Amino acid sequence: MSQNTCVIAGGGPAGAVLALLLARAGVQVTLLEKHSDFLRDFRGDTIHPSTLQVLDEIGLAEEFLRLPHHKAHTMAMHTDEGTRPIADLSKLRGEYRYIAFVPQWDFLNLVTGAAARHPTFRLIMNAEVHDVIREGNAVRGVRYRDPDGEHELRATLTVAADGRHSDVRRAAGLVPAEHGVPMDVVWFRLPREESDPDETFLRLSSGRLMVVIDRGTYWQLAYAIPKGGFDALRADGIGTLRRQVAELLPFLADRTGRLTGFEDVSVLSVALNRLRRWHRPGLLVIGDAAHAMSPVFGVGINLAVQDAVAAANLLAGPLASGAEIPESLLARVQRRRTVPTVVTQFAQRVVQNRLIRPTLAGRGAPAGLPRDLAHLPVVGALARRFIGLGVLPEHVKSPS
Repeated sequence: MSQNTCVIAGGGPAGAVLALLLARAGVQVTLLEKHSDFLRDFRGDTIHPSTLQVLDEIGLAEEFLRLPHHKAHTMAMHTDEGTRPIADLSKLRGEYRYIAFVPQWDFLNLVTGAAARHPTFRLIMNAEVHDVIREGNAVRGVRYRDPDGEHELRATLTVAADGRHSDVRRAAGLVPAEHGVPMDVVWFRLPREESDPDETFLRLSSGRLMVVIDRGTYWQLAYAIPKGGFDALRADGIGTLRRQVAELLPFLADRTGRLTGFEDVSVLSVALNRLRRWHRPGLLVIGDAAHAMSPVFGVGINLAVQDAVAAANLLAGPLASGAEIPESLLARVQRRRTVPTVVTQFAQRVVQNRLIRPTLAGRGAPAGLPRDLAHLPVVGALARRFIGLGVLPEHVKSPS
């Protein structure tokens, strides 16, 4: 059994960024990741201006921008009646006025590589956390398994950042409240050609909806289907999916044959939920483990990073000094992040109920949608700020 000041379960954006910020502050921190590497297809890997600003504040922006990436300055919805601009991020204040599409494994390698420059950081791969260590009512670390067997790692503070199916959350007896969603998402990719559109956009038609992400050399496609509808889609055969893609995106019609079968697609079971309580004595829950976000607006990664920054701002100093962390301080992290989480999820639910649900039901785009949301004087400014920066953007204040 070994001892750390902080142990973080989950090497996603929330866990990796928190580990880096704590290590910069001199906190002895161990990050446990259950996979052997970060090379998995995370699909919607959107880094928004709020996260780019955080990277800038810790000196990683230039290194990040050297990674292969694609920038999107605008967002638009393409309907059967024409194009409707949604947000123009180029009008944001500040240096970062775009969304950067970067494979999440590159982002995580960048962050954990920066953390590894600090002697107080340790990353353990192939470490599957399955339980917590308890002393009375307090959590005092985790139990995990790796190829060498079972291990215990004690810590002053345990952070659950292990995603929407969090084992640490389950072990601590924390259950999120579900808010319901009308869709799941089928992800796949098709080759991109030079003559194709040069943008990322939402394609909407009666009964069908697809997010189309320009990845430079290929299109990352997110096809929304009714909740629980994948078995029916698969029963119809891959030809049905090919036909639907060709009808929605005629410029891809000659490439749909690249979808040879349903082994070429993956399915995201969409969830929208939130914990009522993000903490126990000795335990804090952040990121998707605290609040699973809908894919609407593509802000999940950025909410997770903001959680990590807020947690580090409040906890790095006390942890570095060796102080016991009172649960009241963990509650302050939750209070800080509750408003942006609730407001963002409310906005996602509005879009789901007013746009996605009627579209998938075959009723088309709802009447009353503005033709050019992006350039409405007040609404356009709110839209670009909400998508680009979020409700409460966090700035790094933890020591380094």
